[in-house]
Amino acid sequence: MSNTLYIASDHAGFALKAELIEFAQAQDLGTHSAERCDYPDFANALAERVLKENARGILICGSGIGMSIAANRHKGIRAALCTSGLEAELARKHNDANVLCLGARLIGIDTAKECVQRFLNTAFEGGRHAERVEKLE
Repeated sequence: MSNTLYIASDHAGFALKAELIEFAQAQDLGTHSAERCDYPDFANALAERVLKENARGILICGSGIGMSIAANRHKGIRAALCTSGLEAELARKHNDANVLCLGARLIGIDTAKECVQRFLNTAFEGGRHAERVEKLE
């Protein structure tokens, strides 16, 4: 897996994304303002980059739900909507999540940073979990 990390948001996630870019050392795929935009455009762009480069990504919208739905439409993307560090850790350990989705209107910056940190620092356990993940494809 590549060490590259991509991040993208819609207008509702723009402020949280701006706070996380440097923390996560992520490459910004937009949006670049708080003007209204459509979350699927950014979820699709990030999903394509993650798949092409075998990288990981972070998607942020108001609730995180729209981004996770849009990203998970791509074969090979395992986007996990997380509201706690434990969820982010388990998404990596048990589901080999390659995209972390966050809801900017639902969590604060400290929780978001904990989610990012645990998402980036947790390895997939494999084993029985690998068999289950294979069934997703």
